[in-house]
Amino acid sequence: MKSKPNDKTNLVEQTEQKILQIIRKKKLHVGDMLPGELELTETLGVSRSVVREALSRLRLMGLLESRRKRGMILSEPDIFGGCDLVMDTAFLSDQTQKDLFEMRLTLEMGLATMVFMGRNDENLQKLEDIVKLEQNAASEGSRLKHEIEFHKQLYQMTGNDTLIRFQALLQPFFQQVFKRERKTGRQTGKADHTKLLQELKTGTPESFRKAMREHLEPHFKSLQAGEQQ
Repeated sequence: MKSKPNDKTNLVEQTEQKILQIIRKKKLHVGDMLPGELELTETLGVSRSVVREALSRLRLMGLLESRRKRGMILSEPDIFGGCDLVMDTAFLSDQTQKDLFEMRLTLEMGLATMVFMGRNDENLQKLEDIVKLEQNAASEGSRLKHEIEFHKQLYQMTGNDTLIRFQALLQPFFQQVFKRERKTGRQTGKADHTKLLQELKTGTPESFRKAMREHLEPHFKSLQAGEQQ
């Protein structure tokens, strides 16, 4: 019986999953050495070429790293690896873009406590400088730039690198929202950036969260109305 063209691919995928199972069973951590190719070949009952291909796939995913004189060691993958290439409005459907925008709204509603934990004179001054630049913006493009910078600074204040990177990935979708606003008219919430800054200076996480909800209200209304964000 002839082998199907994808038989090896399926075998490599199965071997890849079995190697992951070995990692979990042995409770290996980042920096720990993986069993050698020969041991994996004997344990898994597959050819050395299949093991090498499976290991190569895991290395490309960032789960493994080849170290001289040590072999393969477990490494911490970049959870956003490759995302910057696909997080583009040209590649994503309207529904996916809407879902991502909803994630952004959800995140910003939940940042309040962490933003307050990151408050200091330097961060508040940065926000104040951005607000002044936004108020004095000579063009809509300039205003948009400073508006995005304000929200970026809020993420920076959390000190959470994963949140900061995710916010950066969402930049193209900020641009899309404002492009649509140019056609439909810009809607503003009851709380502007000046209000948000004031809440950060003198308010509480709860009052800041309320102000953020008022700031984002036009977007929530659009979602409720079924409009594409």
